[in-house]
Amino acid sequence: MKRGMKATGLGAALLLAMLFGMPVMVNAQVAPTASTEPDQPTDELVPPTSASDFTSSQLDSVLAGSWRSPANRARDVYRHPKATLQFFGIRPDQTVVEITPGGGWYSEILAPLLHDNGHYIAAVQVPAGGGEARRDGDALHQKFSADAAHYGKAKFVEFDPKAPVFGAPGSVDLVLTFRNVHNWIASNKDGADTAPAMFKAFFAVLRPGGVLGVVDHRANDGTSLDAVKQSGYLPTRYVVQLATAAGFTLDESSEINANPKDTKDYPKGVWTLPPTLTLGEQDKAKYLAIGESDRMTLRFIKPAAPAVSASIH
Repeated sequence: MKRGMKATGLGAALLLAMLFGMPVMVNAQVAPTASTEPDQPTDELVPPTSASDFTSSQLDSVLAGSWRSPANRARDVYRHPKATLQFFGIRPDQTVVEITPGGGWYSEILAPLLHDNGHYIAAVQVPAGGGEARRDGDALHQKFSADAAHYGKAKFVEFDPKAPVFGAPGSVDLVLTFRNVHNWIASNKDGADTAPAMFKAFFAVLRPGGVLGVVDHRANDGTSLDAVKQSGYLPTRYVVQLATAAGFTLDESSEINANPKDTKDYPKGVWTLPPTLTLGEQDKAKYLAIGESDRMTLRFIKPAAPAVSASIH
């Protein structure tokens, strides 16, 4: 594991097996002869008391990692990465797909967390020309290539938002999407709404019992989709409808990423607020004082397949 993480090598594998029930193969060896020398510690590993404690300690180590950019670290106060990922039930032994990582804000956390015992997959949109998808994809590839110690095992999957596929069916434990759903509704030049196809693809790639975690800009209760779809904000009920229509069950919502200062009535929509600050210096202090947007945080479950009754002959 990375610097600052106590569990390493075989010790890490055994600890994960103990906490998460992972199978571990250990070669049989002849027992050593008795020694009169006093016992000496063979590892720095101090087992935590539970699986959640272990995950918490790993998240702390990653969040303090020197590879995280100062600009990204400064946003922790708004994005609450530890609490958010714990709410989604992340574990360092999982297979996780992050949808459209953009510049890699969460990649700096997820890829190192999953590097040794799990699998991180960045799902990037098939680029068209030299647009944002191309720029983000190129930057993320460069980021990963420049730091193999933390990103060397990260994988990429490209997808077409109109017919998305994120991997083999039932192959993933956790799908995460941060501040993306509004783009699939509002920004398609041909008017096509790709959000339903995306949620169906999330459902397909997740194993039964797997989790979909969604964070996005939250419109005021009672607001219609048509009234806000160009603002970047979305009604929570609409996002829940997208997920349940794809087959998911809403497991729980959280106020981790709430911001009561966000009035949601800005001239350039949510992009008026930081980090974008579309208006530049105009009223900049006002928008910095508000902070980043008020966000819904939703955890969905793919229901486990119903048990098949054995027939009696």
